Amino acid sequence: MPDEKSYGWAGKILRVNLSTGDISTMPTEPYKPFIGGMGIANKIMYDEVPADTDPFSEASKIVYAVGPLTASGVPLAGRMTIASLSTFTEGHLIVDSHTGGMLGARIKQAGYDAIIVEGISDHPVYINIVDDDVQIKDASFVWGMGTRETTAALNRAESTKACVACIGPAGENLLPYACMLNSRNHSAGAGLGAVMGSKKLKALVVEGNKPVYVSDPQAVADLSDYMLREIIGSNNNHVVPCTQQEWAEYYDEGSRWTSEYGLDWQLAEGGPVETGEPKPGELNTVGYRCMKSKKDLGRLAADYTIKMNGCHSCPIHCYSDLRNQASAAAGGEEIAGNTCVPNFPWQYMEGILHTGITQKNMPEAFINWNNAIGTCVDELGLWCNYAQLYRDIAHCIQAGIFQRVLPADEYNMFDWTKFNADNQDPSVMVQILRHIARNDNEMSYIAYGPIVWTRRWNDENWFNEQPSQLINYRGWPVHHALECFGQVGLLYNMLFNRDDMVHSAVNFQGCGLPIDVKKSIAAEVWGGEDAVDPDRNYTPMNEHKARFAWWSAVTDVLHDSLVICNWVWPMTMSPSKDRNYRGDLDLESKFFKAVTGIDMTTDQLYDAGNKIITLQRCNTIRGMHTNDLRHQHDVVTDWVFNINPGQAAFTPGTIKMERNDWETALTMFYQQFGWDPNTGAPTAEQLDNYDMQDVRAELQSLDLM
Repeated sequence: MPDEKSYGWAGKILRVNLSTGDISTMPTEPYKPFIGGMGIANKIMYDEVPADTDPFSEASKIVYAVGPLTASGVPLAGRMTIASLSTFTEGHLIVDSHTGGMLGARIKQAGYDAIIVEGISDHPVYINIVDDDVQIKDASFVWGMGTRETTAALNRAESTKACVACIGPAGENLLPYACMLNSRNHSAGAGLGAVMGSKKLKALVVEGNKPVYVSDPQAVADLSDYMLREIIGSNNNHVVPCTQQEWAEYYDEGSRWTSEYGLDWQLAEGGPVETGEPKPGELNTVGYRCMKSKKDLGRLAADYTIKMNGCHSCPIHCYSDLRNQASAAAGGEEIAGNTCVPNFPWQYMEGILHTGITQKNMPEAFINWNNAIGTCVDELGLWCNYAQLYRDIAHCIQAGIFQRVLPADEYNMFDWTKFNADNQDPSVMVQILRHIARNDNEMSYIAYGPIVWTRRWNDENWFNEQPSQLINYRGWPVHHALECFGQVGLLYNMLFNRDDMVHSAVNFQGCGLPIDVKKSIAAEVWGGEDAVDPDRNYTPMNEHKARFAWWSAVTDVLHDSLVICNWVWPMTMSPSKDRNYRGDLDLESKFFKAVTGIDMTTDQLYDAGNKIITLQRCNTIRGMHTNDLRHQHDVVTDWVFNINPGQAAFTPGTIKMERNDWETALTMFYQQFGWDPNTGAPTAEQLDNYDMQDVRAELQSLDLM
């Protein structure tokens, strides 16, 4: 009897045991209350991975999960979530990695909502998936290769239709800062590469040829056209151009809507392509709005730009493809391609080293340094912990720590004068990164994370210095934190066991609209104009800010479960003056109904996001053996309160926070989630209301409820 058609969900979860070689499937149905993506992955991790599991042990697991909107035709539904155990933060608690590219779509098209990898192989392997045909194959011939070389070799060995998601030498060597890359340069961090390496898993190779069924295809198409015509902006949903243009009422130099006349993809195949002035309402020019290379590297980057690229089902294309021979000459790669931190790593180092090699002062050298470093880390499968690796390296150079702690022969391996502005030779950073990725030397500890290296090298005060950007003593840095609406950004930076990856608030902050327009939208969405402040001119905490912070976290988790791109979603605002710049925050629920046939309101979807965060919170409680997360987990580093000595918090020009106000903010934030305001822990009543009686019972049995 044929399987019943499933709308949105594929209906199956694949399980691969690398110890036994067993391959099996199980139904998705029991996990649907957690939607997909992050929700499904976190539920499986809670159910199957006990507290105190070593991330490199046989009991450790990896869950690669997609959502009901993946590969459905919904715009910007090309990302996915991978859950594993942290390799680099205190306690090795559950973390989520996120990646774009093509992997999520291929997994869904192969017929799976998630892939669980468990056990440990006794030799290098890759998992080859062609729809229902799943095999564990020998990977000895690609072990030791970089990610690009591996991708090419496995595509040749299997199929050019397949998506290759692989690790590089950093993951093979179990370096805690190691990532997985798919489709050449779409990375998933948080130590995932090291966990894969511990299992001797070099890659997933996935080819999917099955249809993805949706309940109402016409509704999906109509909503897509409506969204592209009236609602969507550019990368990070910036809705005004960065230059003054005849069609636009406003412009903002910081906007990622970077297109303009005279700005070309200079190295495009067939000749330069001008980005021009694509106007709202023009469906076929949306992909010209974002020239991310110019935003990241300056206008000179146009001379190196081949095109913008992107993930499956993405109309925005925020991924920059560049050709730079100087990068290759320095030991990197000639073709640079990424969308986030590997595009511009040098700017994080320059801010500490102060060499003068900046976008303004030395634009060509600036591009060369960024391309050489970025292509090197991607080829090595080396993760930067949202630029923490670069800041830490720069600090250890500038403060003389490397000179103090490295053996003399190791320190003398490198020509440190190449960091001088008059040298302009990025090859030294390529050499350093390759050295670190070997994980057989003292310098490699820099890529174990700051909780390790600062203790080992007696520099723990680095956590309390503002240039470190470390925001939590458990080992992660800011990710659109207090510089993003003050307490709002700082609050959601505490929630997870890594940098938060939340973009809902910063999308609104940087959208380009004037503050009075932002305030009027804030009043409609979060209950009051005082939910938002002008940049660096903050006011004390209030209930509307708490609502904004909660909404930012919940929408992010919802997007990571559906799965759609939180770099552009949610659609809070619009580039259309005719709409008074209002977006459409019901689009998630409209698409969800069109795809799955299930009618859920926006508030119900937000509540599902709240449920998923609550589940992860419970996993953190179990892993930490305490339910006092307020005082043990959500502890912000001191520099937040000590910067700008002599200047008070809530005065113009500073991002400084005030301690009593922060305590008020935490209380209000917890109340938004329905958690205990004194501990920041979910309550028994809440878990029962969410049908998580099993979680409640276990925490009660451990005296953690």
